[in-house]
Amino acid sequence: MPSQIILNTRPEPQASRFTAELVASFGDRALVVASPLMLPEFVAPAFPDGDFQALVLTSEAGALAAIRLQAEGAQLPPCAICVGDRTAEVAKNAGLETVSASGDAGDLVRLIISRQEDRLLYLHGEDRAADLGAALMPFGRRVTSLVVYRQRACPLTARARAAIASGEPLILPLFSPRSARLFLEAAEGLPLSHLQPVVISENARVILPEALADLALVAARPDGPSMLAAIARCFPPLAG
Repeated sequence: MPSQIILNTRPEPQASRFTAELVASFGDRALVVASPLMLPEFVAPAFPDGDFQALVLTSEAGALAAIRLQAEGAQLPPCAICVGDRTAEVAKNAGLETVSASGDAGDLVRLIISRQEDRLLYLHGEDRAADLGAALMPFGRRVTSLVVYRQRACPLTARARAAIASGEPLILPLFSPRSARLFLEAAEGLPLSHLQPVVISENARVILPEALADLALVAARPDGPSMLAAIARCFPPLAG
């Protein structure tokens, strides 16, 4: 049986980790083609004044930016409230006390309002899927937002374009609405009807053209293990 092509569009370092997870899960049944659609670029913002009680982190890149800020002498609050477990793991490696919402932005908001901290420093990228400050304001939480990185858009690699143009069935995991938008821009002019999208959320699914959105599988939860489980549904059952 020929290998199933999976297009890995995650940025580094997530891309290498995701490729390893795909190989571990599917072995030679999967042919992984890596073509990151974003390249993280860290910026050097002026650190705001404030007696912050906790950090808010919604991405691994934000956690890595916190490590950079610490190394440059910034006095960060000791606790980081994180959207997911991987973000929390990176922040914990920086010596921060962490708590994870193990979910999406809605789960993060619910976690924050269940806690006592009300002066929060939110480290994020230029492109944000949700306005946490606006969501938390009715609950008396004061959020100071600080842009600490940007994700520069990258074109598809020649190998990725060839894989798409071949017309062979191709699994397309998309981990954010922005990834979906960037893929459509990068793949303009290429045939897409043979793609099988696997998306991390409904918000990512609705970015796709109707024909692809109707085909898309949505992960049960917005996390890596759930994405792998959804991708597994694209493979035929193993014989025996």
